[in-house]
Amino acid sequence: MKEILDISLENEMDLVLAHRRSMQVGEQLGLTVATRTTFATAVSEISRTAIEYTDNGRLHIVITGKFPRYSLFARVVFDSDQLFRSTDEGFFYAKKLLPDFTFHASGNAYLIEMGLGLPRSLKLDEPKLTALKVYFEQASPLNAYEEIKKKNSHLHRLTGEQEEEIRIQRELDEKKTEFISVASHELKTPITVVKAYTQMLKLLKDQYSEKVAGVVDKLDMQTSKLTLLAQQLMDVSKMENGSLQYDLVEVNLNQFVEEAVMILSAVHEGNQINISLGEPCVVKADPLRLEQVLTNLLGNAAKYSAKNSTIDVATCLAEDRKSVVIKVNDQGLGMSAEGIAKIFDKFYRLDEVTSSHPGLGMGLYISSKIISDHGGKIWVESIPNQGSTFFFSIPVA
Repeated sequence: MKEILDISLENEMDLVLAHRRSMQVGEQLGLTVATRTTFATAVSEISRTAIEYTDNGRLHIVITGKFPRYSLFARVVFDSDQLFRSTDEGFFYAKKLLPDFTFHASGNAYLIEMGLGLPRSLKLDEPKLTALKVYFEQASPLNAYEEIKKKNSHLHRLTGEQEEEIRIQRELDEKKTEFISVASHELKTPITVVKAYTQMLKLLKDQYSEKVAGVVDKLDMQTSKLTLLAQQLMDVSKMENGSLQYDLVEVNLNQFVEEAVMILSAVHEGNQINISLGEPCVVKADPLRLEQVLTNLLGNAAKYSAKNSTIDVATCLAEDRKSVVIKVNDQGLGMSAEGIAKIFDKFYRLDEVTSSHPGLGMGLYISSKIISDHGGKIWVESIPNQGSTFFFSIPVA
């Protein structure tokens, strides 16, 4: 079976299309004027009945059979609360025109099929049928109405495809979130145990050589990285299901930033961290989560900058004095406009650093969520090979 045409039956304009396209099918097949007129008239009768009572009908014109015997069929399907019978006027007249007529009803769903055998003299074969289908796919609209209808159908199809893509993406995100939740909890216990044994080994450092001590220090450092990774996974999971909680208190921002930078300076000894504090202010924030954001931004600045380069941290009140802005500036790799647009997306990493710098692309995503939950904003300005400046703002208490 090869479908040649598919026309929705919604209003009287579609009745015109159904008749004229049915005539065209007969013409392209090489049927006589009388035969194509009979076929198109029968199609019109059934289509009129569907249009009178519904706006959900569809007309399918198909060719069935196989070489050398083919038949031309019209199938009209529609749903209606109106009770129809094959003896109703429109159906009765169509049945007289095309005796090969069948009527199916199931509840309020109806299917009417009618057709005629095609003469062997037409010399039809599969290539000709394919060419006929292509002809109608590429045929110019018969009128302005059909042109608009085709455009609407195209837009509807695109919308359906986009909705399906969104649905699939949503399902993937849900599965990914579920995996993250399970993985983070499964990782937490063994990492904690390894970390505890590492700390015990460090307490016994006078019982082994300096070479072994170096190995233990590296083991402790890598375990700390694993702990951070597991915590980030748990944070992402909590954010996805809306269970991330905050303990909001009044925080003296300048004092908080100064103390946090002092601690982080010892962690990132390879970089000079300068601090410039603006006018004192108080914000309502969760200190641990705020420290998490600052730690992430400073960690990235050090990670993507050369050793001995400078990192600048500054605070200042916004122009409207309703929020305070914290910025972290580095002299590192920088990023392109495309990178800037996606840098806060979950699991996004710049192509140029994927192989050279380890990570899962969760830190900035988590930071953006934390700042957003505090009623603030986070953004970045960057120039490739010159560095980046990350900003985040928090409302003043």
